[in-house]
Amino acid sequence: MSYLLHIDASSLSEASVSRRVAQSFRAEWQGTVVHRDLAVSPVPHLSAAGISARITDPSEYTPEQAEAAGLQDELIDEFLGAGAYLFTVPMYNLSMPSVFKAWLDQIMVAGRTLDFTHGAPTAGRPAVVVSARGGGYGPGAPNEGRDHLVPTLETILGWSHTLGLDVTSVTPELTMAPAVPAMASLIPLHEASLATAHEQARQLAAAIDDQAA
Repeated sequence: MSYLLHIDASSLSEASVSRRVAQSFRAEWQGTVVHRDLAVSPVPHLSAAGISARITDPSEYTPEQAEAAGLQDELIDEFLGAGAYLFTVPMYNLSMPSVFKAWLDQIMVAGRTLDFTHGAPTAGRPAVVVSARGGGYGPGAPNEGRDHLVPTLETILGWSHTLGLDVTSVTPELTMAPAVPAMASLIPLHEASLATAHEQARQLAAAIDDQAA
């Protein structure tokens, strides 16, 4: 396996639950890691120049198209070169941080990462999504059915008509319980969810490493 590509989209640093759980994965990982922190160095949102460059001969690029195409090439080469993926994508307002959507829009290009006839070149590669959330969104929870992040990511990243990755999601919940007095009774559930997430992350890293060996 070439390397693990870790795409980090949490706006928080050490305080981020998603980042801390991802570090449990990283601590178990034995191979090379390429880390792109979108909170520190966000990629720009897709522009008209970036879209038009995809269907323009490079010899005819405007300066804006050349710059946009250069960034896309960098991000796509980095994505395609990985053998496994770790995505740190916390839930913000029921969905994904905009920096992660911007990254997806830059790398999802027909003929490069997308192949609607033969399948994506990354099909079957393992990927782990770590997504902390302040409340509870599982079966029976008050917010059940309102998670518009993990199902969306599992489709974008894992569907055979898109990137085709083999996606596993790790979702520590109720992260606001220690900070919100009205949620204090849920602290034990949060702590249990967090412990499970850390252990799941470690086990996934070890299992993916074993598969690559």
